[in-house]
Amino acid sequence: MGAHAGTPEEPTIAKKPQPEGGQAPVVQRVRIRYAKRGPLRFTSHRDFARAFERALRRAAVPIAFSQGFHPHPKISYASAAPTGVASEAEYLEIALQSEVDPEALRAALDAALSPGLDVLDAVIAEGGSLPDRIEASRWYIEMPEVDPAVLRAAVDAFVAADEVLVERMTKQGRRTFDARAAVISIDAPASAPTPSGAPAVPCAILELVVRQVTPSVRPDDVLSGLRVVADLEPPVSPRVTRLAQGTLTAQGAIVDPLDADRDGAAIVGH
Repeated sequence: MGAHAGTPEEPTIAKKPQPEGGQAPVVQRVRIRYAKRGPLRFTSHRDFARAFERALRRAAVPIAFSQGFHPHPKISYASAAPTGVASEAEYLEIALQSEVDPEALRAALDAALSPGLDVLDAVIAEGGSLPDRIEASRWYIEMPEVDPAVLRAAVDAFVAADEVLVERMTKQGRRTFDARAAVISIDAPASAPTPSGAPAVPCAILELVVRQVTPSVRPDDVLSGLRVVADLEPPVSPRVTRLAQGTLTAQGAIVDPLDADRDGAAIVGH
């Protein structure tokens, strides 16, 4: 991980600021993996987008702009995690007016962002669509003050159900949908360390792999489903972390969507 804002020297990509006219053609696209950690998990997607655009300017990245009276930097986000959720696997793609070295770009952007918004990887896009490579996510959920045996029983009830209907407010209003169908795997390990490391405090762990569907099924929907099937109500807000997202293999593994760009070919089957 590179240094962050506030270091004596912050790397930049271009020697001179790029004009924001949008006239220059796109000559390169770069895909980026970043993390939201610690208190920065409460950064909303809109706030992250503003912070990222500032980081592009500070690092003098030769970003391409849209045409028109109000040009915008060409940035495409893929399946952003909800506010309050930590993540080790967030993805975006940027279009550039000139070619850059991906590792130099990663280091410069990482230095320009606050600690906790960490740029982990950058690769040159080699074709295909980034959103098309995101089929599922793997989640790790810490549930303080929940007995692991109680969670285990709730998980068994969830798995045994043909469907688990939950409600959530969406942009289209309150909707009811099946939280069970999108869950590829769900597990509650028998033992796990507590977040504080204090053995006297019970902490159940829930591990999920959830398929990307419409409407999306989020970890809080699965927790709502556990409440429906087993009346499980955590006394403390769970702490959710997305560990991975990408293409789902037949064996249930998740492939990093940037792997195909490193290999120089789009994923064509799985």
